[in-house]
Amino acid sequence: MLLPKTTQSAMNNSVTPKFWGIVPAAGAGKRMGASIPKQYLSIRGKPVLAHTLERLLAVIEIEQLIVALSPEDEYWETLALTAHPRIRRVNGGKERADSVLSALQYLSGFATADDWVLVHDAARLCITVSDVRRLIEQMRHHPVGGILAAPSSDTLKEVSGSDILATADRSRIWRAQTPQMFRLHALKNALEQAACSGMAVTDEASALELQGLQPAIVEGRADNIKITRPEDLALAAFYLEQQCSE
Repeated sequence: MLLPKTTQSAMNNSVTPKFWGIVPAAGAGKRMGASIPKQYLSIRGKPVLAHTLERLLAVIEIEQLIVALSPEDEYWETLALTAHPRIRRVNGGKERADSVLSALQYLSGFATADDWVLVHDAARLCITVSDVRRLIEQMRHHPVGGILAAPSSDTLKEVSGSDILATADRSRIWRAQTPQMFRLHALKNALEQAACSGMAVTDEASALELQGLQPAIVEGRADNIKITRPEDLALAAFYLEQQCSE
């Protein structure tokens, strides 16, 4: 298997790689149909983004969280966490990959090429500390890195318009989640090359896949959902309540 160049240096590097978090949060969440970006909608008395950041801050292995926000963001300063010593803000971009790249460029100023970066969706507020730690423990010695994911429980159809073309083999289909964890240099290089070639990437793993690499899967909890549509708000609130009682 082809390995990133930084992997070879990591094998011979006596310095223990650190772990950094990136939260791309520059999107508007238009599918929510709300008057404010979905990451600032309130669930159980707290903005979605605040829930997400609190969960990630509870992972002591993560040195710092880099939050990529729209330069026009009017809501960030209303969060109580803005002055937290482990949180830094950078300007995000039009697309998710642009925001992640902006955060990676910031990190490159002081982190090492072989440090691990965990990219997590701002709208996945139900992420658990145990899932993040399991990802870190299982991937920290992996040559490429990997992602949290959940096996599909639905029958999936390939369609054209309203016509079914085929049924996918469900045993081979997983739903990608976040965090997604890769080496700083390898991820930055993969995203930059995808941008230069005009290739659209919907998550970090797909950028590494375009490099001919094979990220790994770590099974995550099914309640690690992403807020996308209005009905997701009630479901996320339910999951948060259930997690509090565990």
